[in-house]
Amino acid sequence: MKLAIGNDHSAVEMKKEIKKYLEDKGITATQYSFSDSNDLSTIATKAASESDVLYVPTDNTAASNTEIINNICQPAGIPVITGEEGICSGCGVATLSISYYDLGVATGKMAVKILNGESDISEMPIEYAPQFTKKYNPTICEALGIEVPSDYVAIGE
Repeated sequence: MKLAIGNDHSAVEMKKEIKKYLEDKGITATQYSFSDSNDLSTIATKAASESDVLYVPTDNTAASNTEIINNICQPAGIPVITGEEGICSGCGVATLSISYYDLGVATGKMAVKILNGESDISEMPIEYAPQFTKKYNPTICEALGIEVPSDYVAIGE
């Protein structure tokens, strides 16, 4: 299986970790980058033609141009896994969705530790959202003939 990993200039380490994890599982992972919406179509077309599935992490350019990604990948039969629900709504088949409220609470607790002198920001471990919801896009899954596992929730429900 070949997986394309999309843009997200702010998450270089995340892309490295994803690539390493996938390659340890025997999945070839190639990174494709685009600088703006002008070259997104060309890069998405190339990635779709060379891959079995695309992963698009949270990225502002991708979020603003999901229609371009969907208009390339869906006719080609290439499923897109996304880093967040908004992008998944426009071009994806599935995502792990977080609660931005819960993430804000976790961030607030970290800020309190810093302000109270309990933690040094340069030494604090990275924290993550406390829970995720497996979500899917029913329209695109149906169009691609993807059978969704029962523990996924349709976006919009």
